This record gives sequence, structure tokens and C-alpha cells, in this order.
Amino acid sequence: MNSEKNNFVEEIHRNHFSIRYKIKEKLFEGQSDFQKVEVVETLGYGRMLLNDSLVMVTEKDEFIYHDMISHVPLFVHPNPKKVLIVGGGDGGTAREVLRHSSVESVVMVEIDKMVVDACREFIPQTSKELANPKLTLLIEDGVKYMKESSDTFDVIIIDSTDPIGPATPLFGEEFYKNVYARLSDNGIVVAQGESPFYEEVMQKKLLIIVSNIFPLRTYYNFNNMTYPGGLWSFLFASKGRHPIKDFQANRIEQSGLDFNYYNSEIHKGCFSLPQFMVNNLKELIQI
Repeated sequence: MNSEKNNFVEEIHRNHFSIRYKIKEKLFEGQSDFQKVEVVETLGYGRMLLNDSLVMVTEKDEFIYHDMISHVPLFVHPNPKKVLIVGGGDGGTAREVLRHSSVESVVMVEIDKMVVDACREFIPQTSKELANPKLTLLIEDGVKYMKESSDTFDVIIIDSTDPIGPATPLFGEEFYKNVYARLSDNGIVVAQGESPFYEEVMQKKLLIIVSNIFPLRTYYNFNNMTYPGGLWSFLFASKGRHPIKDFQANRIEQSGLDFNYYNSEIHKGCFSLPQFMVNNLKELIQI
């Protein structure tokens, strides 16, 4: 985190551009075995989590990311009971997954205990369900867990940071082969899929990897306030469940759940990719 008086500056892609936030105070700073972890109080975005000086979560717009990474796969799967979350140390994804009445158990595997502890203390908005009895929280390497576990899951959510540092192996072929093995017959995996503007090479690389493993795969998009470029993607891959054809909009109303971003029209529309993404990914998309 680079500070200039009360400004925070997030530098992206070797100073191609930067994003500034006005901060009131720093609430937490620590160096874990994996990364620098900070929580700051901002004037416009509420509390903000940073890993290695990159914005992970803000109270202002976290609901967008967590709605879209959670509810899209859970409303495509016909009856999701067992869910695995890899990463997601702030707790927001677990919070949204646990709202679904069909979900009986959630395993959350987060490598960095400092992230979990910092969010538990300073960002209860996202971490408030981490003590839910349906949730098993494991502080360990998600790659190792995926390789060694014998459990199967209906939905696996890869809530990772960018492909740097501890998250790098989460973007590899061996990892996704193990993901496939851990999924049930109707299984779906969704993963943080980077920026289509700034990480088009990584998006293509990840889809190439997944195309050798999953019969159905694509990206879907969402907009937020704090990630570079505003437009961001999630990877969607499944053993057979189609994100549109197998989506029943009436299930949302029947669930009784209210959302701040997600709804049935957003679900259907988010899979309509802009042409520059289609051109980049061409025959790799299969839905």
C-alpha cells in the first residue's frame, strides 16, 4: 500500500494506471507466511481488505462479487447439498452459500489464517457466518486438500486472489483435474476469472486448461466498483449442467431469498459476453 497523506494508491500493471481511495485510518496490518494483510477504514467504501496492497474486499460493493460467485452455480445445480469453497478468507462467499436451505454442509479451505482472523475482527459484514455449524473451516493449502481429499461436492467455488503468490497453483491443469475428480455427477465449479481487459492472456490460458477437462465451460461477467476496469469475470465449468438451459428462474422466487445484485435477468444476461471476449476465446467456450 502506497500512502500519500490520507490517500491510498493501488498500483496496477506496473503503473499503467492507479486507483486512489481516501482512508481514515489503518485498523490492522500484519505479515503472514504468505502475504501482507491490511484492513483500512475508507471514507467512501467502508472497511477494505488488502492482500499485498491489492484490494480484495470493500464493505461498499462486496455484495456484487459474493452474489455472483455463489448464487449463479447454486441456482444452476438442481439440488446443491455439499459445497466446497477454496479461499474466500473474508467469509463473504460462505455467508451467501449458507443462505441456501438445500445446502447441508460447506467446507472452506483457506491457506492464510491471518486473513480470516483480520476479517473476523474488523469486517464482520462478510465474516459473520464463519461460526455457522454447517461450515467446516480448514486452515490449509487448498491445492493439497483438493489432491488428497476423497470427498465429493455438488458445487466447488474457487474464491482466489490473482494468479500470484499463494494463489498461483489454483490456475493450473493439475488442480482442475483434481477439481473434476472431487465433483459429483451434476457438479459445477466456479472460479474467480480475472479482468477481461487486463488479463485476457490469463483468461485464455485458464479456459484452455479447463477445456481439456470439462465438457461445458465459459466465462460470465459482473460489474463492480473497486476491481480494475470495473468489468470482471468468473469461470463456469460443469460436467453437464448448462448455465442457462438448466437454470429455472422460478427457483429464485421459491427460495425466498433477497439479493442486492443478483436476479434472474442478471443470471441470464451475465453469460452474454462482449464481442472482444468472444474473439479472444473463440472455440474454447463450450456451452
